[in-house]
Parts: sequence; structure tokens; C-alpha cells
Amino acid sequence: MASHIVGYPRMGPKRELKFALESFWDKKSSAEDLQKVAADLRSSIWKQMADAGIKYIPSNTFSYYDQVLDTTALLGAVPPRYGWNGGEIGFDTYFSMARGNASVPAMEMTKWFDTNYHFIVPELGPEVNFSYASHKAVEEYKEAKALGVETVPVLVGPVSYLLLSKPAKGVEKNFNLLSLLGKILPIYKQVICELKAAGASWIQFDEPTLVKDLDSHKLQAFIEAYAELESTLSGLNVLVETYFADVPAEAYKTLTSLRGVTAYGFDLVRGTQTLDLIKGEFPKGKYLFAGVVDGRNIWANDLAASLSTLETLEGIVGKDKLVVSTSSSLLHTAVDLVNETKLDQEIKSWLAFAAQKVVEVNALAKALAGQKDEAFFSANAAAQASRKCSPRVTNEAVQKAAAALKDSDHRRATNVSARLDAQQKKLNLPILPTTTIGSFPQTIELRRVRREFKAKKISEEEYVKAITEEISKVVKLQEELDIDVLVHGEPERNDMVEYFGEQLSGFAFTVNGWVQSYGSRCVKPPIIYGDVSRPNPMTVFWSSTAQSLTARPMKGMLTGPVTILNWSFVRNDQPRFKTCYQIALAIKDEVEDLEKAGISVIQIDEAALREGLPLRKSEEAFYLEWAVHSFRITNVGVKDTTQIHTHMCYSNFNDIIHSIIDMDADVITIENSRSDEKLLSVFREGVKYGAGIGPGVYDIHSPRIPSTEEIADRINKMLAVLETNILWVNPDCGLKTRKYTEVKPALKNMVDAAKLLRTQLASTK
Repeated sequence: MASHIVGYPRMGPKRELKFALESFWDKKSSAEDLQKVAADLRSSIWKQMADAGIKYIPSNTFSYYDQVLDTTALLGAVPPRYGWNGGEIGFDTYFSMARGNASVPAMEMTKWFDTNYHFIVPELGPEVNFSYASHKAVEEYKEAKALGVETVPVLVGPVSYLLLSKPAKGVEKNFNLLSLLGKILPIYKQVICELKAAGASWIQFDEPTLVKDLDSHKLQAFIEAYAELESTLSGLNVLVETYFADVPAEAYKTLTSLRGVTAYGFDLVRGTQTLDLIKGEFPKGKYLFAGVVDGRNIWANDLAASLSTLETLEGIVGKDKLVVSTSSSLLHTAVDLVNETKLDQEIKSWLAFAAQKVVEVNALAKALAGQKDEAFFSANAAAQASRKCSPRVTNEAVQKAAAALKDSDHRRATNVSARLDAQQKKLNLPILPTTTIGSFPQTIELRRVRREFKAKKISEEEYVKAITEEISKVVKLQEELDIDVLVHGEPERNDMVEYFGEQLSGFAFTVNGWVQSYGSRCVKPPIIYGDVSRPNPMTVFWSSTAQSLTARPMKGMLTGPVTILNWSFVRNDQPRFKTCYQIALAIKDEVEDLEKAGISVIQIDEAALREGLPLRKSEEAFYLEWAVHSFRITNVGVKDTTQIHTHMCYSNFNDIIHSIIDMDADVITIENSRSDEKLLSVFREGVKYGAGIGPGVYDIHSPRIPSTEEIADRINKMLAVLETNILWVNPDCGLKTRKYTEVKPALKNMVDAAKLLRTQLASTK
């Protein structure tokens, strides 16, 4: 019985790639140094899977930034502003597209389906001259082969690539991106021919858009694309991989009828209804890659249940045509549980990171082949039983409080217009008030202080002194820049979710459980294993300390319940909404304590609300209902004069704008600049928004410093569709990943732009 892994984490067990990338970007190391780190990581990953007994090992899933950008490079689809003149795309062009450079902005970045991973959105149009400009897929296949490892090269499928793209600036918004299929398929053919010549016997096309609600026109594009590729693919085994949800019935019918395709991969963890389609009809003689091991969570697989599912499938497709697989790439999980030496042993027994999931996949394949490892299965069954009956998982008081929430929709008693009037009387802000999103640069010294305090190398008194000094510097800088509503800079926090999870019950934490979010940015998601409550105040001390240093309003900074949920590894033994309601109650307690401490502006970030939106339309309404309700729970009890902000970043918000309005926040700050001000189009189309709103005026994920004139131009575009009295001026997101040499001039230009516009508006009255 064969085994397969859809994809594997790239950063390395100790974030080796992250540090190599940042060293290269800072010009502290060479391209050769970066390439060597990458080659060592690839070699280690391939060897690990080969040693574990995996038959179908992926290649070309490694990336220096993201796999969609890699495909853009492969196709030579470089926007003209980057000045690429043809030939093999090098690091300068590649990273300029991802991060921008001194003269031009980066391409748009958005979330990869409903995950916290991001991809760079291709910008396409009828004038793009596609060319074969990156040979990475072939080179990595050859690299693995030279190491004695036979791999399955993985490509983002041609149809999904186009469906994930957007019309370039200047191209009609309704331009049919699928009309470019005939232009990109010749390049796919070249890649396929080179892979065949190099000795590849399998190829994997990732077509995850097949899990979405696609109309017949889009489904027809798959039929046309694979019919066109059929003769080139002859002689290869072709796997089309889907993941993250059920495949709809029409898409299943389309997929299983594609010409030239010999195997289909399905997510059978999040796509349980796909099982019914397989049971109903599966093409004779084709391979089924059954994704029964969860690629997106860190819980140990229930091996007995998975084996039962696989045995059922074996009866349908045949023993020699069934392949045990992960439900998706393991990119979305932490790397290796072996590195977690401080994790509670009972909780650790419930978990499996990427390395352990590779072992689980192979153990299931061997069990199906009659070589069941009884000891391994017994230990797994014991861990499953332990988790089900552990007293640390359940808190009856929390369960009862959360269950009672259904009796109210938790709306503030006064409408937002009246609240804004009351808040303005108290805060006395100018028009176009300026603020930032929360975090300020995390310096090496700051990280050292936190690290040493955690390791008990410095006392609590020394830690508090150091953090207070950092807050004082950040407050002073903002006052010098003349920012209107201040933040304390979050120097005590390494991560906005981890910080809160560490102070809530029901959470566990890792030391090396890093997961890539985008580029070199890694996060360490907390593990929610049990019922959630707040034993003590979490932010009141630091917010009060910061407010005592200034007469200007100081924002209390919290992470919202939906974002904590979506950016954690969540327990899978109860519905997600139940866990979210528990977190909402904990955040509600914190909001009310901040208000009592004299904090008049409280930001409850819901950066990940859009990210959790289900991939199928039929499931969206229920998710948005409980997600928006969870946010309202957090602040339903505050006074009218307490201003509630929220923040959202890097997703497509236009389709949920009415749910965002229903959150009933007083002010929302939202990503806007990197997506070509796409957000503003909903207001041009007549959506009325009465609360305060701050569409980001510059992109913080790029080192580029925007000019005062550029920011003023953005604000003017906003004023064309938004009322002056509700518009805020702020960056796109927090500033923790930037350097002070970038932050100071950018914020100065932002404040100067706001003042310039205030003067112009005053003169026209």
C-alpha cells in the first residue's frame, strides 16, 4: 500500500530559512548562502520522507516566498513596473514582486483560501507576454534525483492559477482571466516535457479552487485545459490534488472525467461529504489519494477511525489503487514534536506535528498492507482515550456561561452615530485623526529582554523596568510625530495571539511550533485543548502604564475572539463556534477591566475574521452569524463614551462588508493600500457606512517609504467616497516587522499628509 505527502513545511525545524532570508534581505549574506540553506533544508525533508517509507514524495513545494509567486515566475508574468527584461528570473525581481523595493510597491498579498498563509496575487491582462522564466520545478526534481530520492514534482494547476489571479491595473475589472489559458498552457507543456526528459514518472497539479462554488464556465476551463495537456502528459501518471473542503458534486464529476489524469487527491478531513461521492461513483482503474491525515491541525490522527475509512475505500477502488495521504500540505502545521521538550507530557501525547504525520501516513499504509504496527496503534488509542476523559479539558462553569449566550444578540444600546458624538466630546480629536494599528518595531534588544525574562535570567522588576522604558520611547516618538491616538507599541508581546493564549486557561504552548504566514514571517499558534477562561487581567497594567505617560488617548490593545480562534490550533472535539464564544467571554472581562482603568479607546483586532469564512457559499451565513456575534459579546457592556476599534488585514472584504457593519464597532481600520484600494469600490457602489473607518494609507509589509504626496493622494481617493468626519488615517497593519529607520519617516509623512488635507479642507469651507 502506497503513501503520499501533499507538501511539507519549508522554514525548517528551527526557522533556518527565515533567518537566511532576512540575512539576505539585509545584505548580510549572499545569494549563494541563501541557496545553500535552502538546498540543505530540501535535502533533509526528502531524506526524512524517504526514510519514513513514503512512496510519493513531493518536490517543488519548497519556496523562497510562496508557491503562487513561484508560478508567476515560471510563467514570466512579471508586472512591467519591476523592469524585468526577460531571461531566468532572479532574486531581485522575485523579491521585488513580493516585498516591493525603493521605487515601486509590492504586488497584492492575500490569504490562501481559509488559512493564515498568504500568497502574492498575480496581476494579469491581455498584454502579458508569458514566457518560461523559472526552471525551479525541473531543477528541484533533478536535485532530489541526484540525492537518490524519486519525487513527484508539484505545480499549481493552470486553472487554479488563473482563478487566483486578478486583472492588472488598467485592465477592465470584468476581464476574463480564463481567456489566458491558451497562453499559459504552452509553458506548462514545456515544463512537463523537461520533467519527463529528466525521468519523472508522476506529476501533481494542485487545483484547490475545485472545492469552491464554480460555475459551469469555470468548470469547463478544467476540461479544456487538461484535454489540451493530454498528449504532453502521455507517459506520466497525473495526480490532480484538491484540499481544504468538500468537492461539490458538479466539480467532482468534472474532475473525475478529466482526460490524461490518472489520480485524484481529496481532503477527507474537512471534506467528509466527498466520501459519499466516492462511494457513489469512482472511475474504474484510477488512483485515489485519500487525505485522511489532517494537514492543518496538530492533533494525533485517530488511526483506528482512519483505518476503517481506508478499508471502506479499498473496497471501492481496489488495494493497488488506494494511496494514503495527508488532507493538504503540511505547510500549515508545526514541523516536529521532538523539538518540544517543555510541553506537558499528557498534552504532548495528543499531538502530531508534520514529522509525526509523515509517520502516521506510513503506519496507515502499512496497516492496510497487512503490516500493522500493533504497539503504535495501541499507543495511539490510549492517547485518544486520555484526551476524551481528561479533567483538564472541561470546565462546567465556562460551558454553562457560553451556552447562555444564545439568549441575546449582544448589541450596544445606543446607535453608532450617537456613540461617536459622545466619544468626540470626550476625546476632542481633529478631523482625519491619525493612529497606528498597535505594534512598533521589535528590536533585537527587546527580544533579548523578553527571552531572558522567560528563561528567568532577569528579575520581574528588571523586566518591567525595561518594558516600561520601551513604552516610554514609543509614546514619546508618537507625541513628537504628533499622532492623535497613541498605542503603547506592544513591547511585551512576541505574538498577538500567543500573548493572550498564555494568560488564558485551556491553552498550551510550544517552543518551536512555528508555522509560516508569509515570506519569512512565522507565527507560533497556541494549542486550544480545553475550555477557555480568563483567570486574571491580561493587559490592564501595561495599558494603564502607557496612558499615565501621555495626555493623549492611549488605545488598549486586544486580539478578538475570532482571530484568536482562527490563528490557533483549535480543539476538534467540539464545534468551533462553542470555543469562540468561550474566548469572547474572556475578552469581554478584559475590555470591561480596561474601561474601569480609564482606557477610553480599546482596539479589539479581528484580523482573521474574513480568513475563517467557509469556502462554500452555503456555509458562510452561519459562520458570519457566530463570528460577528462573538465580537459584539466582547464590548456589549461598555459606556457610549468608550470607543471600540477593530482591525482587519490582507483579505478580500468586499463580499462581507455588511457583516463588518453588523459588528457595530465605532471605528474599523482595514487593509487597503496593497490591494489597489479595492476596498473603496464598495463605497463607490453605494454601501453606506456610518462608523469611523481607516482604510490603510500605506503598506507596512514593504520596506518602501511612501511620500507625503502619495499618502495625501490616497486620502483624497478615500474622501471621494467617505465622509470627512468618519475617516481615520493609519497604516495598513502593525509595525513590528519594520525597522525604526523605515517607521519614523513613513509615519511622519502620514501625519504630514493628514495635516495637509486638514488645511485644504478648512480652506474650502
